[in-house]
Amino acid sequence: MIAETVCSAVSAAGLGIAVVTAYRKRFLAAARIAAYSLVPVGLVMTGVVGWLADTAFSPTAWAGFGVLGAAWLLFAGTRAIERRRGGTRAERKAARGGQSGAAVAPTASAPSLGAGSPPAARPAAAPRAGSGEDFSDIEAILKKHGI
Repeated sequence: MIAETVCSAVSAAGLGIAVVTAYRKRFLAAARIAAYSLVPVGLVMTGVVGWLADTAFSPTAWAGFGVLGAAWLLFAGTRAIERRRGGTRAERKAARGGQSGAAVAPTASAPSLGAGSPPAARPAAAPRAGSGEDFSDIEAILKKHGI
């Protein structure tokens, strides 16, 4: 009962402001204010306000919101963990089962990517005779920027 009265008062005040705004020749703003001020009365007439008032003071409804929140947390948590692991359980199982250790093209007779030999060790970098040329470019850039 109080909620309906408050909504009606808010709507009446909004319509009054809309009339004053229209009197000042701001018709677009007045129409927008009137639209906003009619929303509370519409909510009262449809019964939404009564339903919200009954829900707000119902311990069962609050327990239901708590259960919905817990369900949402479970969904979000499991989704976050699933993303970190890299897919669903079925996807991981299929990836393990389908991978035989070597990548083979469909029509190839041998694996296209073998284990191969490890890369040859690089010899120790010996100072080159022309190493001054490498630094000349760097020095020119630094001089250009005043460094």
